[in-house]
Parts: sequence; C-alpha cells; structure tokens
Amino acid sequence: MPDKPLPAETSKPLRKGALIRVIREQYLHSLESQASDMSSASYIFEGPGEILAVKGEYCQVRWRMPVPDVWVRTDQLEPWS
Repeated sequence: MPDKPLPAETSKPLRKGALIRVIREQYLHSLESQASDMSSASYIFEGPGEILAVKGEYCQVRWRMPVPDVWVRTDQLEPWS
C-alpha cells in the first residue's frame, strides 16, 4: 500500500469582521511593502485590525485609529489574539 500524502494544513479563511494583525516578516519582504512608505506603522503588526471586505487574495482592513483603511494580501494576515 503506497503512502498517502497528508492533507494540507487547513486554516480558517479570513472573513469580514475578523480581528487580525499583519505578519511582520511576510509584509516587510513583499512587493506591497516596497511600494509603500519605508517605515511601516507599528500598530499594523500589533493589531487588532478589522476586516471590512475580502476580494480575491486581498482584505480591506480598518484599524482602531484615525487612519485610512488599507488593502493587505491575505497571506500577510493572521488572526489577532
């Protein structure tokens, strides 16, 4: 009997209303980071931010501060705890 590959680790998909934070390592090495301001605000890595919308591989995030909403790739986000 051949060994069956293990199923890929399943993580909960991010949804509207979820509280998240940005994963520092993945964001800082991304194309989006290079196209943005050189100094990233620390609050995006500390969280929480709330997902307002999900479109394809991007999420619109609102922070609990008087700053504009931003679009971030979903693979750069993790649930806030």
